[in-house]
Amino acid sequence: MIMVNRSRRLRKKLHIDEFKELGFTVSWSFDEGTTEETLDNIVDQFILEAIQPNGLAYEGSGYLNWKGIICTQKLGNCTDEHRDIVTKWLESHGLKNVKTSPLIDIWWDELEF
Repeated sequence: MIMVNRSRRLRKKLHIDEFKELGFTVSWSFDEGTTEETLDNIVDQFILEAIQPNGLAYEGSGYLNWKGIICTQKLGNCTDEHRDIVTKWLESHGLKNVKTSPLIDIWWDELEF
């Protein structure tokens, strides 16, 4: 393996080494027949209660089956504690098939749902 000596500025721009950012993917399902109003309310609550207060950001979409990625709002890394917070919140609100990935490099790893 060839080691490449890159400047701090380039490492930051490439999000590598000390500028690597860890996050995780998340997916969950609503019960068949869940109303659109209920879907909207629960996703809004999720953002307000589990994501924002923990300094996280969520990007994702869905209808009855949701998929997305979670990272920190500012430059930094998610932790296993963040994964636990998200999982417990979703499960405690009756959502099904809740899955979170191991921590991944959000810039360079392949996303798997």
